[in-house]
Amino acid sequence: MKKAKCNFCESEHYEERRIDYLYSHHDQYLLVPNTPVEVCLHCGMVYYDAAVLKEIERHFFAIQKKEEEPDRYIEMPTKAYT
Repeated sequence: MKKAKCNFCESEHYEERRIDYLYSHHDQYLLVPNTPVEVCLHCGMVYYDAAVLKEIERHFFAIQKKEEEPDRYIEMPTKAYT
């Protein structure tokens, strides 16, 4: 990813990390482990590469259309806040 100033604190200090990213669209979800991100070391803001997000979106819709299979399914419990 290209280094730049943080949009929130203007720091130029980042660290590359891998996180679990949860993609959601119309109450459907795709959990993507090991997603590369850059994190601002000053304020903690997380930055994603656009190409990575586009690829996640492509996988999501391919899975929805049954063109690809996910690695596995997980059960996600839900509880509404009342």
